Amino acid sequence: MPSDKTLSIDGLETVYDALAQAIDAAGPDKAQLFLVKLALLNANALGDAAPFLANVDIALQDL
Repeated sequence: MPSDKTLSIDGLETVYDALAQAIDAAGPDKAQLFLVKLALLNANALGDAAPFLANVDIALQDL
C-alpha cells in the first residue's frame, strides 16, 4: 500500500544522485550496512510498517 505522495522526476533524480554518492562514500565493505540503516530510518519515518513492507515487495520485483 504505497503512499499517495510521490516525488517529481527531479526529486527522484536528486534522491538517486544522493543515494549513489552515499553508497560510494560508504565503500564496498559498508554499502550493505549503510542501505540497511537507511531502510530502517526510512521505515521509522513512515511510521507504519505496512507501506514499508509493500515497498520491499515492489523492490524485489524484476531484479
